[in-house]
Amino acid sequence: MKKVGILTGGGDCPGLNPVIRAVVRYAIQENYQVVGIKNGWKGLIENDTVELNLQSVSGILSKGGTILGTSRTNPYKKEDDLKKAKENFKKLGLEALIVVGGEDTLGVANKLHKEGFNVVAAPKTIDNDLNCTDVTFGFDTAINIVTEAIDRLHTTAESHHRIMVVEVMGRHAGWIALESGIAGGADVILIPEVPIDIEEVCGVIKKRHSRGKTFSIVVVAEGAQFKQGMVTQEEKLDAFGHVRLGGIGQRIGEEIEKRTGYETRVTVLGYIQRGGTPTAFDRVLGTRFGIKAMELVLKKEYGKMTSLAGNKIIAVPLEAAVSELKTVDMELYNIAKIFFG
Repeated sequence: MKKVGILTGGGDCPGLNPVIRAVVRYAIQENYQVVGIKNGWKGLIENDTVELNLQSVSGILSKGGTILGTSRTNPYKKEDDLKKAKENFKKLGLEALIVVGGEDTLGVANKLHKEGFNVVAAPKTIDNDLNCTDVTFGFDTAINIVTEAIDRLHTTAESHHRIMVVEVMGRHAGWIALESGIAGGADVILIPEVPIDIEEVCGVIKKRHSRGKTFSIVVVAEGAQFKQGMVTQEEKLDAFGHVRLGGIGQRIGEEIEKRTGYETRVTVLGYIQRGGTPTAFDRVLGTRFGIKAMELVLKKEYGKMTSLAGNKIIAVPLEAAVSELKTVDMELYNIAKIFFG
């Protein structure tokens, strides 16, 4: 029997299990055995696998996270790890490997494909910053969670006449901050694509106060930068060379209170944004991506990634998808700015 492998890498997000379920259901229908590789690329390095069958994926559609586990392992970090990963790919007898992940995980997949391995991909990131797809699954769930949080913070902000700063995810792209900020009626939205002018932020808040609005909501992406650079928690790098972000919300809050005199509170949503059950949209999108990924395996169209274009699921070159990040559409940001203050 032919074998197809599947792994999920990088940060977990809602919608991964629907992808896994769809791949398994379709693969078994086509007489394939599905090999689940545990904990992302780490599982391929360590040959840590599990056979996936109909029982394995029963009931997982509505579950967040990933039943396969995940990690931020980079096999290209160590030559010995890469050698083991390649050897295990062959030992497992995989006709192809379906890789579900974001820019880093799919970057590894693209390198392996260039070295002759049969790989197809499905895009996953709540940040929605992967190129060549309109939307990635997990994003819709995240912005719904953040929007609800903003709605809840509004009531406390208004009751106590406070400024509320909400720090959300978004390392390089401010899609979560932007769309949840628009949906939640934020008064200021700060994103990585636009350097922060703290005087301008405080000016917007003071203007609101001058017309009787004694509270404000400021949404800031974790990767947003003052003109002098990012705010980080520590300088240690992960396996893909990223620093751990965090702290920008606190800095913004402190500056606002110092410059305006208005009482300010900070909320960091953190991992809450990517936990819990996926929205209906993400369940359907994950399912469609899983089916398309398996379809690419059947057609032997390797080196491609599933993509949402309008309302159609298409295949795009994996290399193009990881060549650059998809940053915020400034036309949409300019729409948001109309509502600042």
